[in-house]
Amino acid sequence: MFEEYRSFSIDNNGIRIPGLIGGSGPPLLLLHGHPQTHLIWHRLAESLARHFTVVATDLRGYGDASKPPGEPGHANYSKRAMAADQVAVMHELGFERFLLCGHDRGGRVAHRLAMDHPEAVEKLMLLDIAPTLAMYEKTDRTFATAYFHWFFLIQPAPLPETLIEASPADYITRTMGGRHANLDAFDPAAIVEYQRCLAQPGAAHALCEDYRASNTIDLEHDSADREAGRRIACPLSVLWGQHGIIERCFDPLAEWRAVAERVDGEALPCGHYIPEEAPSALHDHILQFMKTA
Repeated sequence: MFEEYRSFSIDNNGIRIPGLIGGSGPPLLLLHGHPQTHLIWHRLAESLARHFTVVATDLRGYGDASKPPGEPGHANYSKRAMAADQVAVMHELGFERFLLCGHDRGGRVAHRLAMDHPEAVEKLMLLDIAPTLAMYEKTDRTFATAYFHWFFLIQPAPLPETLIEASPADYITRTMGGRHANLDAFDPAAIVEYQRCLAQPGAAHALCEDYRASNTIDLEHDSADREAGRRIACPLSVLWGQHGIIERCFDPLAEWRAVAERVDGEALPCGHYIPEEAPSALHDHILQFMKTA
């Protein structure tokens, strides 16, 4: 699926982050979401490589990346820690400054990366998310019903881990297939890969720790930014699915304008999984935004 890309594996303080790199041009880092891996970009990999040096990684705890046990307070799965992994990867590859696009959980890592490392991010694109703090503060019945996993995965270990580990393959198909596009949107080979990765030892725990961190330490970091008046400084483009829960429950442009200086964006004719549901539209938006001076 990533022809002419080469694989790499980079260690950051004992955390192994694998990924693929290919193409030529300005560096573009792509970060995936839950419950997936870097494979979400497979329908854009060839076309983006004609314009960018594309780097697609697995986040800490996902795919074939390291899955350390969670620490008290969940700090080692904070978006701050996960963002630092990605900065280390890009520095090791020779990129001090880069373009950044993140979907879902990868978008939350990208948000924190832009806040903690503003010198590293030239432009930022976020896919189908509103800010974590805003989403928790404005939770209602519609959101909680559709995004039940936000409240299931944060329950104390080992309850959610035990239930996921009973059938990780079903967790993938039921979670991803329960959205707007059902499973028809996905390449069957990609589904098999997502299932393989979630079945690895420690994967369910890592996935839960990511969400536990979002409900605790990540909110502390986001609240500290708000209280200090810190905002995303680089240009930000926000895209979301018009058939998704972000469209239904939030005003994404207003929410991102509350935390960023320069924001534009729009809804795309798809659901949550934009890179796999609407790759052509996403490709065009990436080119228009990332390559415009």
